[in-house]
Amino acid sequence: MARHLSGESRDWGRRPWRQRLVRLRRPAFLGTLRRTTPLSRYWGFDRGTPIDRYYIERFLFQCRDDIHGRVLELMDSGYTDLYGRDVTRADVLDIDPSNSQATIIDDLAVGRVLPSEAFDCFILTQTLHIIYDVRGAIATAERVLRPGGVLLATLPAVSRVWRVGADYWRFTEAAVEPLFREMFGEQVEVRSHGNVLTAIAFLAGMARQELRRKELEADDPLFPVTITVRAVKRAPGDPAQDM
Repeated sequence: MARHLSGESRDWGRRPWRQRLVRLRRPAFLGTLRRTTPLSRYWGFDRGTPIDRYYIERFLFQCRDDIHGRVLELMDSGYTDLYGRDVTRADVLDIDPSNSQATIIDDLAVGRVLPSEAFDCFILTQTLHIIYDVRGAIATAERVLRPGGVLLATLPAVSRVWRVGADYWRFTEAAVEPLFREMFGEQVEVRSHGNVLTAIAFLAGMARQELRRKELEADDPLFPVTITVRAVKRAPGDPAQDM
């Protein structure tokens, strides 16, 4: 582990009296978080709105002009209905045929049923971490969009495990950007959202209603909770996109 530390960090590690001084100057009080079980096992849904939803919904609101025409969303059309503008058709994708709201049953990583170049917008929130073949899923997402169509995706940097044995990934901005650029080229905007407080609160199961707005709004790239991606499908033969 020492090889990954900067010289300054190693210097601090050799001076326990400095560490003690920091603890005295900035004492840590864990309070209700001093426990080995979370306040909520359901991402905070049973206490209010999960903290990551704050970043997801803020992102989709900011990109609401992209949600138009024929729109594809996972599991239900909730965000399409909430943020869509001039939506002509809302499709719902699910791998589970028992979902009565689904209009398309398919595996996003494979995309055997999904039509090519059919959608103007694809809302893909908090899904890629439970798909082992992430590249396959991103490739399908790019294929189903019309040229100029927009993918609005969110990925977790921090979260409890969705289901043991079926939750594969956590992401960083440094990994997400090249992953999406492989398929979409240069028109990819990636941002990280959150800070150390919201990360701790989200893991503990606190709800967004239990934090102040200024605490939610502070973004620290070293402690992201959610990564957002806005990717635009390139037009065929566009030299600016083939660089």
